[in-house]
Amino acid sequence: MTASTTAYPVGTPGVAWGAAERAQWLARQRRQRSYADDVLSVVERLRPRFEVIQYGQLDYGDQQFPLYAFKSQPWQPDLPVALVTGGVHGYETSGVHGALQFLEQRAQDYAGRVNLLVAPCISPWAYERIHRWNPDAIDPNRSFHADSPAGESAALLDLVAPYAGQVLLHIDLHETTDSDESEFRPALAARDGKPYEPGEIPDGFYLVGDSGNPQPAFQQAVIAAVEKVTHIAPADARGEIIGSAVVGHGVINYPVKQLGLCAGVTDARFTTTTEVYPDSPRATPQQCNDAQVAAVCAALDFALS
Repeated sequence: MTASTTAYPVGTPGVAWGAAERAQWLARQRRQRSYADDVLSVVERLRPRFEVIQYGQLDYGDQQFPLYAFKSQPWQPDLPVALVTGGVHGYETSGVHGALQFLEQRAQDYAGRVNLLVAPCISPWAYERIHRWNPDAIDPNRSFHADSPAGESAALLDLVAPYAGQVLLHIDLHETTDSDESEFRPALAARDGKPYEPGEIPDGFYLVGDSGNPQPAFQQAVIAAVEKVTHIAPADARGEIIGSAVVGHGVINYPVKQLGLCAGVTDARFTTTTEVYPDSPRATPQQCNDAQVAAVCAALDFALS
């Protein structure tokens, strides 16, 4: 998909938002689905199989969102930790439901081999509104750093802190959608008072590795597994995916810690960010969830081999 060049309806072009523009933007957001129905109901169903911990609560207006994570039961201190995160961007649906499907269908396959720590829906307010930001117009996935302005990011950092040095693997589950170009990148440009430069949405799954620790064999093992479930995004005419050079089949790299991305919250040896494309005519919602599960399993299999 190639984006439209229509001006964003909030703010003045070239002028960064102030409090009034943020309030105008917030007033446009509408609740479209239920965190309680879609996520918390599954949390309750899975309680007998895992240790479920509430690692925080987000209070936004008259809504309260408890944040839950799952831990292997029993937790074995002599085993490495694998961190799985989803829903950092609440609108990226298969990140949430892929993490929950992994817990329901495949997590027990790794019992006694690794301690799993799974946070399936980091941004529940945004999940309900099918949005990228939190209500303060902050992107949690640029906010994983000390003194984070995003409650979603700060809560996850606190959850992970006790396991510093034990995390072998972190896989962060995301999507790239057509709305990245129709809504979210134009909103970002408007918020920051910058010109919007249209981009191109790749058709297919890809991975974002860490340019500081790229682990190409690991990334390709995940790609190979996912390719059995859904198609892999090709490079564009410039040899890029979303503006970054393709460094291997379906793989680009970002400096994850420098950018404050979720994939940089640990010093894990193996890290990757999945990017499913749910708007492809060649993919169904279930296929997107299955691709996320395949990626998690392939990442675990490689890291534990």
